[in-house]
Amino acid sequence: METFLFKALQLVAALSLLVLVHELGHYFFARIFKIRVERFYLFFNPWISLLQYDPAKGTLRLITSDKEDGTPRQLATIRVGRDLTASGKPIPAWRQTIYGLGWLPLGGYCKIAGMIDETTSKDDLSAEPNDWEFRSRPAYQRLLVMVGGVLFNFIAAVVIYIGMAWHWGEKYIPFDNAYEGFDFVPEAIDAGFRTADIPLSADGRRLDASDSDWMLALAEAKSVTVLRNHRDTVEITLPDDFIFRINEAGAFLAYRLPAVVAATVPGEAAAKAGMMTGDRIVAVDTIDTPSYTELAPALLTYAGRETDITVVRDGHAITLRATPSDGGKLGFQLTPLTDVYPTVSKNYGFLGSIPRGVSLGTSTLGNYVSSLRHVFSSEGAKSIGGFGAIGNMFPEKWSWYGFWNITAFLSLALAFMNIIPIPALDGGHVLFLLWEMVTRRKPSEKFLEMAQYAGMMFLFALLLYANGMDLFRAFLK
Repeated sequence: METFLFKALQLVAALSLLVLVHELGHYFFARIFKIRVERFYLFFNPWISLLQYDPAKGTLRLITSDKEDGTPRQLATIRVGRDLTASGKPIPAWRQTIYGLGWLPLGGYCKIAGMIDETTSKDDLSAEPNDWEFRSRPAYQRLLVMVGGVLFNFIAAVVIYIGMAWHWGEKYIPFDNAYEGFDFVPEAIDAGFRTADIPLSADGRRLDASDSDWMLALAEAKSVTVLRNHRDTVEITLPDDFIFRINEAGAFLAYRLPAVVAATVPGEAAAKAGMMTGDRIVAVDTIDTPSYTELAPALLTYAGRETDITVVRDGHAITLRATPSDGGKLGFQLTPLTDVYPTVSKNYGFLGSIPRGVSLGTSTLGNYVSSLRHVFSSEGAKSIGGFGAIGNMFPEKWSWYGFWNITAFLSLALAFMNIIPIPALDGGHVLFLLWEMVTRRKPSEKFLEMAQYAGMMFLFALLLYANGMDLFRAFLK
């Protein structure tokens, strides 16, 4: 339960940031073209708003809703500025926007005056258009307002990647240096991989650990070449549905971790046996343990019994006597993977991090778009997930690197999904605007309203399906 809540909090934090960035994109271009923004909300607010700031009146309302006559009612009102509505002077544009926090954390919205969306119908626009309304502006201005959210999400992802490259740089283990190879999930083993295989190429393309898309290239390949037993080159023909078989596993392979002692716990079996920092455990009795994958079950086999533990120290094999605990533990800390295998590090200055961030943003977006083709199949439809699937992307323990890396990816995914030409999404508005610019004919407000409703129904059905698949996989499969 704690893991679920922790991942859920990370998901809400990331999506809140990305929704805010997205809506700021619409708001930014609307302000540039002097189009009035009536409301700017983080989270949706059906019936009730948690917070509502009205800069024109200088008030902050807590737990507020609208009465039938349109006047607000609230739990409390706090005066935070001057009431400009009583002065008779023109009110600055940004003060004509009501800023709020809703209670339903499924997104947010930027309500632009004179635009048909999920909050406005054609009947609301029956009066003559004002100069400051969306519908009064030239098509190119309306187009920029609509693509603003997508553009800001892409820029946000690039900025995050720039910051990551500048702060952390890059550190990776070349495949040639991973002398114990990789562990694979059972679905990959069934497809032909073997424990300790080292991937060399996918569909003839040499794999490089420095490439951000090497795992995707491996998952999508029809044929993979691996190094097996440190000497044999083996070609594996993968089944057509391989990427769907490993979908739920996420990362379907991982570097094998040799069991090298970082430190021993005083009074525990490892310390009593004379184990030292830097020792590598290679056998428990007659069971070879080239990595922790084999060590853990071997220690369980001899739990509670004194047995031989073979370690390599300064290039020499030494046999120690130790008694694993009833839980199969010796009482030592493992040396991290990047301290065992030789690694390659790349550090970037601020200027150097900019092209790297742009490169990661464009390549990640390209890989994401390419992978979506798998959705348009029967197996792909079954693999669609909702908030649960997205939340599972986050690590179980807090990691700033992991959080920002996933947030950047979600920002790119949000940008692309919003530009798909479906009514109710930004892409639907863009499609109609492009039609207007090409044909010089503006779609009727009635048509736009019906298209908006149809798009909302489709998106709602997709939301139910995706989250329903999460529940099916969690409880029924």
